[in-house]
Amino acid sequence: MWHDGPAIHVVSPVEEVPLRIPALTVVAALAATGCSNGSITQNREAMARVAANAAAKPALAPVKGSEPLAGTPDAYKALCKADLERAQAQVTALKKLDPKTNGMGVLKAYDEAQTAIINAANRSSLTHEVHPDAAMRDASRECEQQVDATSVALSQDRGVYDALSLVNLDKADEPTRHWVDRTLLDFRRAGVDRDEATRAKVKTLNEEILKLGQQFGQNIAEDTRTVALTAKELDGLPEDYKKAHAPGADGKVVITSNYPDYFPFMTYAKNAKAREKLWRAYRQRAFPKNQAVLAQLIEKRNELATLLGYDNYAAFTTETRMTRTQQAAADFIDQLAQATEGRAKKEMAELLARKKKDVKGATSVDPWDQDYYEDRVRAERFGFDSQAVRPYLEYARVKDGVMGITSSLWGVAFQPVKDAKTWHADVEAYDVVDGGKPLGRIYLDMHPRDDKYKHAAQFDLVTGEEGRRLPEGVLVCNFPRPGDLMTHDEVETFFHEFGHLMHAVFSGHQKWTPISGISTERDFVETPSMLLQQWAEQPEVLKSFAKHHETNEPIPAEMVEKLRASKEFGLGLWARRQLFLSAVSLQYYSRAPGFDTSAVLSELQKKLSPFRHEYRDGTHFELAFGHLDGYSAAYYTYLWSSVIAKDLESEFQQKGYLDRDTAMKYRKTVLEPGGSKPAGELVQDFLGRPYAFEAYRAYLDGASKTTGTAKDSK
Repeated sequence: MWHDGPAIHVVSPVEEVPLRIPALTVVAALAATGCSNGSITQNREAMARVAANAAAKPALAPVKGSEPLAGTPDAYKALCKADLERAQAQVTALKKLDPKTNGMGVLKAYDEAQTAIINAANRSSLTHEVHPDAAMRDASRECEQQVDATSVALSQDRGVYDALSLVNLDKADEPTRHWVDRTLLDFRRAGVDRDEATRAKVKTLNEEILKLGQQFGQNIAEDTRTVALTAKELDGLPEDYKKAHAPGADGKVVITSNYPDYFPFMTYAKNAKAREKLWRAYRQRAFPKNQAVLAQLIEKRNELATLLGYDNYAAFTTETRMTRTQQAAADFIDQLAQATEGRAKKEMAELLARKKKDVKGATSVDPWDQDYYEDRVRAERFGFDSQAVRPYLEYARVKDGVMGITSSLWGVAFQPVKDAKTWHADVEAYDVVDGGKPLGRIYLDMHPRDDKYKHAAQFDLVTGEEGRRLPEGVLVCNFPRPGDLMTHDEVETFFHEFGHLMHAVFSGHQKWTPISGISTERDFVETPSMLLQQWAEQPEVLKSFAKHHETNEPIPAEMVEKLRASKEFGLGLWARRQLFLSAVSLQYYSRAPGFDTSAVLSELQKKLSPFRHEYRDGTHFELAFGHLDGYSAAYYTYLWSSVIAKDLESEFQQKGYLDRDTAMKYRKTVLEPGGSKPAGELVQDFLGRPYAFEAYRAYLDGASKTTGTAKDSK
């Protein structure tokens, strides 16, 4: 799953959209899944058929990845069992082949084994985040644990590793070489070349890490906090919000910590004490349950990394990222800290000046003040009223707009699938078609409900493979329902997540499943989504769908310009907050276990976020910071991806955001290759040069058009 990324100035707490992966295994790096059916008979004749059929080209599988989620827990478990049996059958078949004379057979058998594991892994990851049936969620967690155990066992199988190592790649294409090189590294990172006792310990640790990660996320998802307020304390909120939050029999209004309640309240509520009350409740989520869970998660990951010869888990994590080293990630954070400090201080001074108009003698801006006063400054300085834009952003129109723009950019059509079997009546299915050729299927699960994932994210359901399976991806959000109004920040989030979804579809047609789909280095995966979210504030884009929900009048050009100008304010503070969160994740996994997580949070806050505090006595923000599981040490991914996305955007700034030629070049060079080559090469194929920092620096400085140079890429 690809996490809900931080749309710049998105009201939602972008730090909380974890990228869901299994524990530290070969499959963990792949983050993709599919669906298969049937069991493999465990006998010699079946093994021979498997080996013989490895080179055959099977027919394209039917598109029905959602069907297991519409079935029973018993059927779900049986399918998981069948997938893992299939994986084991392929491993057994692989070991019967001579890698020197039948190297392609070895690779295809290994690909089939990985496909089966990936299929079960992400199907279970999605199910326990979205399924309304607790028994199905439990079944998916059980499956996820079995998948991880199978994956760890495979990643430590010396026979498989030796066979892959002996395959002659002299005549292989570059994607195959890249895949095998990456695979052999993953084997070594899993301890395949260690003694039996070490491998056994690695296996145990991975099982423990997976269960801790599941518990960490479950505690967050199942903990919805509430505050009871008077109707008067809702002063400043939009009328539709007030109507949806009528007082109860006791005269009190209940506001929850869920996104649709929390963020509008923090932005519009005039009463500072009420904002503080909700702010503190929000930062109590998963407390105290996740205190011990987070401590153990950090401890077990550190133990695993040091067992494998790394200094700490941060060093282990960054090895396969674009950064390659823990120090490079830390240097990147420091570089951006220097670049953003001046602007962030200036913006905070402006917020304080505005607060002083309401609170005489105010000396600081409290954390529950920032969203409110940013909105006030934008309204008063730029003449932009964020509530005034909402009538132009009715959910159904926005959905049609996002899909229409992406359809036009990339020449695809979205065809509704009315008879798709899914996990909930809210879910919509669409086939993505290019000139009559099916590319994949997408599912939209867009509205909040009990026991559902609380944030916004894209999940892979089926990872495609050229000529074998079409990719299937899922968008999971918590947006208002059709007829209800969105904020512009939510529209940015919609574009952001749809960027992940289209990346998954376009990239899901590789020769090998493990490099199909969103399978680039993890610190690049947010780049396509960061880029597409920029379309949400382009005048030519907004005018195509932003129309008043009552009068059908298009959004006024003047309002769009004020929106764009207002978006510039707060950029420095946003970047500093992202740096702070990046440092938290990197530091938590760089230190020796046993430290006080709240104390480290406070320490880093003083260094990187003196302008806005995440920590106050009695709060426990880190316990609901879901990325500490998914991204672990590498939350800096969001900012790293932002820097590259700004560089890519420079091409559209020059040639137009709706320029089909530029969009198609981007699709062909960056989106479609998936994980078939290093991410740096994808960027260079599109830009004609290495990625650079200059475009992002110019963005911080307020330049409208930027171009980078190769020397800036250092």
